[in-house]
Amino acid sequence: MGQFDMSAERLGFSADAITPSTFLAALAEGLTLFFFVFIGCGTIVLIGGAAEPAGLVGISLVFGLMIAVLVSATAGISGGHVNPAVTVAMVITGRLKLGPGLLYIVFQLIGAVLGAALLQVVLVDSIEGGLGITTVNDAAVDGTVAAVIVEAVLTFLLVFTIFAVAVDSRGPKVIAPLAIGLAVLVDHFVGVNLTGASMNPARSLGPALVTGEWDDQWVYWVGPLIGAALAALLYVGVFLRLAEMSDEPESSEPANAG
Repeated sequence: MGQFDMSAERLGFSADAITPSTFLAALAEGLTLFFFVFIGCGTIVLIGGAAEPAGLVGISLVFGLMIAVLVSATAGISGGHVNPAVTVAMVITGRLKLGPGLLYIVFQLIGAVLGAALLQVVLVDSIEGGLGITTVNDAAVDGTVAAVIVEAVLTFLLVFTIFAVAVDSRGPKVIAPLAIGLAVLVDHFVGVNLTGASMNPARSLGPALVTGEWDDQWVYWVGPLIGAALAALLYVGVFLRLAEMSDEPESSEPANAG
């Protein structure tokens, strides 16, 4: 059937693709989002936001370090996506089949919601606030389209880094979790006071669902998914392809003279 084969086996919906190990990998992804939201958003609530430089630095550090820790912990189990946008990037570039990819995303979303829900349970009402919900800063961002661009750019850097250090065989895989965490950290420095620096639809969905605050939440799906797709397709279609072409041995066959 070639490249247009839409069979269950090719798409990853067969019994060979959805195995117990696939569910364990998806469960690991759910756990990463649970801890990412509980600890990351909990830090936002306890610090009191990023209005002051110290708050911005603290929030940036905790999200960056959390990503480094969670990627290190689950890279060997699930690939350490910790983000539906990253999972989508892996699916569209053929690194992961659609069936397992959808299972990853379902567990990621569930984990994020549970993390936000537990955070709401343990915090007193007086400091609970918005549970670290991501919102567009209308005082700094010129409309929701601009917010989508911000999220797309931030996610582009994150996913480009992932492909460079973890997917590309030439990348420094031994420091991949640290490099990915640093990408998240630096993205937060500019993004927190613009859009909340989500880069992750699940991270935004968890607090939004638990608090019932849905303003501009579509931004945190459209922006990250566009940024992730562009970064993944660019890296695979240009940088990896050029590397493969440069590695191809020159033909030793004589030219056909006719």
